[in-house]
Amino acid sequence: MHTMATALLACTALLAVLAVSDGWAAGPFDAPGFTKVFTCTACHGPAGNSPSDSMPILAGMPPAYFKKQIAAYATGKRPSPEMAPYAKMVMHLGADDVAAYFAAQKMQPAKSAADPAAVERGRKASDQCIVCHGKEGKGDVDKGIPSLAGQPAGFLREQMLLFKTDKRNPGDVQLKAIKAIMATIQDATFADLAAYYSSLR
Repeated sequence: MHTMATALLACTALLAVLAVSDGWAAGPFDAPGFTKVFTCTACHGPAGNSPSDSMPILAGMPPAYFKKQIAAYATGKRPSPEMAPYAKMVMHLGADDVAAYFAAQKMQPAKSAADPAAVERGRKASDQCIVCHGKEGKGDVDKGIPSLAGQPAGFLREQMLLFKTDKRNPGDVQLKAIKAIMATIQDATFADLAAYYSSLR
């Protein structure tokens, strides 16, 4: 009986120590705002680190860019039957809070299993991309240009094709330049470019 009481006392003391320690709330599920992004994790992964080749990684994404894309989905400017209802949900819950949550998470780059030859072809074909996205593919936060580095290759390739066919933000004059560039690139090259940028860290 005495042994059991001692054990219970020790457990209680341990829980008390953990409750006031930094380690108690160290996980992404404990971060402020998680309850508002819980639905997002079903596709975009825990803390926004997508395990899927077709879903973008949201972890570490600048808030301004995130909110711009959410607004575009919600208003139909960026057509997507899949994303539209979730974007409207985010707007309802509070885009600022959701954006802040994902921005605070550490990005875990997509696991790249691309053919080294494809990555090299993509590097050689990336000259036109460097003007906006930089040599390391990190983009420009101040100009609202997203980072491509470490994003899933399948997602990157799909977006390039959507730009080329004007199915992403159709008619948006701000994207006229990138769409003009995409129109000059052969579809097969998009896979190489995607492999290259996905491999960057």
